[in-house]
Amino acid sequence: MKKLLNSLAALTLGLAAAGLAQAQDLTVMTSGGFTAAYKILGPQFAAAHGDQLNTVLGPSMGKAAEAIPNRLARGEQADVVIMVGYALDDLIKQGKVLPASRVELADSRIGLVVKAGEPKPDISSVAAFKQALLQARSVGYSDSASGVYVQDQLFKRLGIEAQLKPKAKMIERIPVAGEVAKGEPQLGLQQVSELLPIAGVTYVGKIPEPLQSVTRFAAGIPVGAAHPAEAKALLDYMASAQAQSVVTGTGLDSVPH
Repeated sequence: MKKLLNSLAALTLGLAAAGLAQAQDLTVMTSGGFTAAYKILGPQFAAAHGDQLNTVLGPSMGKAAEAIPNRLARGEQADVVIMVGYALDDLIKQGKVLPASRVELADSRIGLVVKAGEPKPDISSVAAFKQALLQARSVGYSDSASGVYVQDQLFKRLGIEAQLKPKAKMIERIPVAGEVAKGEPQLGLQQVSELLPIAGVTYVGKIPEPLQSVTRFAAGIPVGAAHPAEAKALLDYMASAQAQSVVTGTGLDSVPH
């Protein structure tokens, strides 16, 4: 069955490359890290191809009903899913996304924000970043891949897990920077591409590279997608060379080739 699905997908994608696909309504499920870039690239693609993009937002993982794997599990239909690479790989292993459709989109690093008008802490080195966390009255991080890393690994690597536990909090479902803009937490950690679009905060910078957790974003076409040819064209465009200025402009890093 998998071979048949892959063969059908390959045939359909070949028709798209030949220019035989017609304009369609595409449903795109996208998670937070690539969303800022998608909101620019998606309309550009739609304008050029005539397709209508219906966007559904949700995290790449977790227990929330909005999470992309949970949406697919309960039968919601999509033509494209954009999400954390290893979460996409899980869906491929489960037979829910066509393996041959997977494309690499961007790398995402973790950054830090403070409320607009507040002093910017020094995070230029591992030692300075550690001190900034210890001196902060509160620290917030996301419930996505970057936040799981912060909670389970980063504080331990710095040797300050015990000191941070009373004042560090995972912020679920909503952007960390939005809460920082309200005044609490004092410091917010999340993927840079998710921090930059939020008003009311000052972006301090990326955390030191030796402490980074780089999240790869990728995309694919779910098994049973209504419009796989048009979906493939969208994926090719988002991964193309001409899309990279948008990718980097939204706080992501281009994927090395």
